Amino acid sequence: MKHISVLIPEGDISLTNVEGIHHIFAEVNKASQRAGKPPLFHFQLVGKHHSQFMKQNFFSIHPNYLITDDFRSDLVIIPALHGDIFKSVEINQGLVPWIVDQYTKGAEVMSLCTGAFLLGSTGLLRGRSCATHWIHVNEFREMYPDVTVVDDKIMTDEGGIYTSGAAYSYLNLILYYIEKHASRDIAILIAKIFALDMGRTSQSQFIIFQGYKQHSDESVLKAQEYIEQNYQQKISVDEIATHVSLGRRNFERRFKSATSNSVFEYLQRVKVEAAKKQLEHGRKTINEVMYDTGYTDIKAFRDVFRKVVGMSPGEYRLKYTREPAL
Repeated sequence: MKHISVLIPEGDISLTNVEGIHHIFAEVNKASQRAGKPPLFHFQLVGKHHSQFMKQNFFSIHPNYLITDDFRSDLVIIPALHGDIFKSVEINQGLVPWIVDQYTKGAEVMSLCTGAFLLGSTGLLRGRSCATHWIHVNEFREMYPDVTVVDDKIMTDEGGIYTSGAAYSYLNLILYYIEKHASRDIAILIAKIFALDMGRTSQSQFIIFQGYKQHSDESVLKAQEYIEQNYQQKISVDEIATHVSLGRRNFERRFKSATSNSVFEYLQRVKVEAAKKQLEHGRKTINEVMYDTGYTDIKAFRDVFRKVVGMSPGEYRLKYTREPAL
């Protein structure tokens, strides 16, 4: 039996994560018992206090164990942090030694969504890949430059460290964990019980691209502004470098360092973001959207769109403009 310890940080956290995990693992145990087998997972809450109030005292949560108690953990789960993430990380530094100690003793560690910020402060993600909410990717990169953020991925699994992407993508990570430590048959059953899209690995279609601008390189900021104002045109890297009065190689190096994107990648993502907005309104043909975003070759447009979004322009438009089913 795996002992699942859900850590309860102080401050505003995702109660949905806590209840969702509890519900899913309870269903796994019921399925195992129906098959005449023992429960597979033991669920427990862990915190610094026996009682904690949150959401303006609308809710309270009562951990089974304190981090000072002696108990077993096979997996430590850090739920998403809400509100001021940097403040949340700061006030929960007292949990960091316990998380590291559990990992050192052999427990796996999992962060859900913005829980990655607290996990990042442990140093356990150093040199590893990490998924988190796409809205906070730039903040995460700034805070933890030695971690590789994969903003398009819905989950990561490296060396007993798991992370998940935006919001409810944690459900896909929990399904993955159940398949890994229970069985695929049970994972499929749980996916059906909770009506989950099993096997989803990307959050690309949900990302709203916002270029990182909290840096101090004025030339790069000027280039970003130029790209965002002229993406409808067929502009080149050389043209942008000339606009900001820099040699191409120096410009490309500085741009990548400041934004975490190459100039070409940034230009593509600005164009695709503009195309997504037009497709969501559904009033223009795909060819019209292509021309409006500076492309003249339909194959090239579709290839770039699929690379960035994970689906074709036609599939994206159908997904986001369809009338709601009644």
